Amino acid sequence: MLAARAFSLIGKRAISTSVCLRAHGHAGVIKAEDFSLPAYVDRRDVPLPEVAFVKDLSAQQKALKEKEKASWTALSVDEKVELYRIKFNESYAEMNRGSNEWKTVLGGVLFFLGVTGLILIWQKHYMYGPIPHTFSDEWLSMQTKRMLDMRINPVEGITSQWDFEKNEWKK
Repeated sequence: MLAARAFSLIGKRAISTSVCLRAHGHAGVIKAEDFSLPAYVDRRDVPLPEVAFVKDLSAQQKALKEKEKASWTALSVDEKVELYRIKFNESYAEMNRGSNEWKTVLGGVLFFLGVTGLILIWQKHYMYGPIPHTFSDEWLSMQTKRMLDMRINPVEGITSQWDFEKNEWKK
């Protein structure tokens, strides 16, 4: 009974939160982002994003956009950079800048390889017994002699390589 009530409440909560997200500490409701609208993305293979980086312009940025409509020779370098930053978040040089993420990935891979090695060493030392006596050289020679005596697989196998008259391996 208690479990059914708990699952019922969880189900209702999951349904109510999937429709809209409730704001923490606010009385209003925040709508989820509409992914059918174009979004800004910095990517090297898409040089011109569909929308500008800054969506809500300040008064200073609006004045700069109006000044942009006139001659660009009247704009200073700083104003041109500010106009660029309104449209784009990063330049190509900033996008192509290398990251140090490869060090983290390599470190994680080496860490887990080390842990795996330690587990294998521990297993070999504590879990596995000694090597069976059937792996010794004398046992293998006795087994080979037995196979030759029984003439196992005389067409293509081990006895096809043995000369029974000379009692040695064929050359």
